[in-house]
Amino acid sequence: MADTAGKSPGRVLIAADKFKGSLTAVQVAEHVAAGLRAAAPGLDIASLPVADGGDGTVDAAVAAGFTRRTVRVTGPLGEPVEASYALREGTAVVEMAEASGLRHLPRGVFAPRTATTYGTGELLRAALDAGARSIVLGVGGSATTDGGAGMLAALGARLLDAEGAPVAPGGAALAGLATADLAGLDPRLAATGVVLASDVDNPLLGPTGAAAVYGPQKGANAEDVRALDAALAHYADVLGAADLAAAPGAGAAGGIGFGALVALRAAFRPGIDVLLDVLGFAEALEGAALVITGEGSLDEQTLHGKAPVGVARAAAARGVPVAAVCGRLAVPPAALAAAGISAAYPLSALEPDPARSIAAAGPLLERVAATLAEDLLL
Repeated sequence: MADTAGKSPGRVLIAADKFKGSLTAVQVAEHVAAGLRAAAPGLDIASLPVADGGDGTVDAAVAAGFTRRTVRVTGPLGEPVEASYALREGTAVVEMAEASGLRHLPRGVFAPRTATTYGTGELLRAALDAGARSIVLGVGGSATTDGGAGMLAALGARLLDAEGAPVAPGGAALAGLATADLAGLDPRLAATGVVLASDVDNPLLGPTGAAAVYGPQKGANAEDVRALDAALAHYADVLGAADLAAAPGAGAAGGIGFGALVALRAAFRPGIDVLLDVLGFAEALEGAALVITGEGSLDEQTLHGKAPVGVARAAAARGVPVAAVCGRLAVPPAALAAAGISAAYPLSALEPDPARSIAAAGPLLERVAATLAEDLLL
């Protein structure tokens, strides 16, 4: 170790996402900070938990100074659930997984054909009621494949079958959609800027669409996927928006991206880019000598626009180096370096058993953070 007596390593900014299944982004930051301080007492550390639009987005916004608002909405199976959004000075961060996410399904229970985004629409309406006129709609972690139809119905759209009755909840029922009347959409939406924040840019339909790629994660078998894809295609035709079905992000979170693009006039942006702006990453980066980012698994998906790469890209633009912590490392050093991450410290290096690593994620993270400090800061 080099002699650094009298030298300061500079300020360290921790900007990591959650470790899914074990630690929230806030907890990750706390454990990393504890590990850094164990190795380098007195180190100047700042934390800015981040998210890319999926699970944990509201928590990240609250950690950055937004106020949490909790309301009762309709869950993906039609039951009432508690859901939160974040609000600050007229800007709301709405996480669709809070209302319509897989987290609300009982263990082992899926409803790929019938799960609804109605509660997400109710959550958006609550944000409007609270005075929001700028909304970040973070999508990911959904239990649904309904193209956002439930969301639109909750916001005043009339989606009717051939008998003039509202179509049933869920994506499969859209096969029976006869008319779609958007005239009753909440008029406040016309004066509200909506940004669709997602870490995926899939189209709505086809082999890379919402049903084919993400349906199986929500319990859809091959027959379900075919039925849902056909129903979503029909839905797009009835809405007269087949062109937007091919737009980047239309297939995000079971196609809720499509509903947002069509009816909410949302602008699609990569989720991490949106959240870094909203959370104030540029301001937090001022004076930092090193950024530590990370998530549960650093893998090929990470390299395609997830939070750590977004953080690394933004930090590189300011000439600040980036290291990462993770539960599991599944990409080679060259790929990480190309993404702007100079080094990665996985928990699996200390505990190769995944179950044990998840159970002891906090203490393990403190140990790898101490090693990171010894390697890069001392």
